[in-house]
Amino acid sequence: MTSKAILNLETAQQKAMAGRPKSGGFPYLAETLRRAGVTGNEWILPACESLYLTEDGPVVVQETPLISGTVDVPPFNRDALIAALRADQAGESTFPQFLRAAWDAGVVRFYVDFIARTVTYYGCRNEIYSEQYPSIEIP
Repeated sequence: MTSKAILNLETAQQKAMAGRPKSGGFPYLAETLRRAGVTGNEWILPACESLYLTEDGPVVVQETPLISGTVDVPPFNRDALIAALRADQAGESTFPQFLRAAWDAGVVRFYVDFIARTVTYYGCRNEIYSEQYPSIEIP
């Protein structure tokens, strides 16, 4: 049996993807998830494991990992991360391409706070880059 948390999350994700604009789509996705009771989302790279914190309980999603075997962690590169963010925001990359670019920029995890409307990216040596995303109205 599928839990209420999973059903609610999957329904919100489907709704967000159906209405999300190609360019600047993340705030739409984030607001849709926030309205569905998702308070936070942590991605662990390169495993591509995503933990959603929801009012109905936590849900973990395992996507296809970016790497296999033993590899060196790329050094944190703030400029490369910002370039990957801007390309994604402009609709010039897919989400899997963004995840790969973030990993290549030395991001080992990132956290989306849907209440504060921030995304914070972390390198393995406690490097941090954070951005606030805009509040938007969804009909």
